[in-house]
Amino acid sequence: MPRSRSTDPKDQKLFDDIEEFGWHCLHVHEEGDHKPFSFTIGLYATLGHPEVLIYGLRRETAHGILRMVADAAKNGKPIDASCPTDELLNGYSCVLVPIAQGQYREHLGTAIWYYEHEPFPALQVVWPNREGMFPWHENASESFKNAQPVIGPYNGDA
Repeated sequence: MPRSRSTDPKDQKLFDDIEEFGWHCLHVHEEGDHKPFSFTIGLYATLGHPEVLIYGLRRETAHGILRMVADAAKNGKPIDASCPTDELLNGYSCVLVPIAQGQYREHLGTAIWYYEHEPFPALQVVWPNREGMFPWHENASESFKNAQPVIGPYNGDA
């Protein structure tokens, strides 16, 4: 059972968003070598959908993509994580990759707190560069790979 309240007033927005929208978006700013990322909190508790993280995009862009994932789940048509999808970016396919459990603490700490250390699934939205290459392609540039580290296994053909 997820946490339902906190004694810290800074946490209230998280609970208010989850109550109103079914999820909250947390954006982590770029710091040193760590690139910015955004992730959901509450999707699993309210909709049974894995939490979702996206790397390397501005807050507004990331929030919009995460909102599309959440809206699809709310409408009973969650995005299929088993294959690339073109439902999130115009003209480009994205891939949803399961986040490795060993990455949760570094990337999903507030979600761990919210779920009170109970297990929950999480996916990473991985987006391609303008040439349609994903970070795992050997011809993808190092700067692109560094902007969007892939924190889970992907064995597909995209």
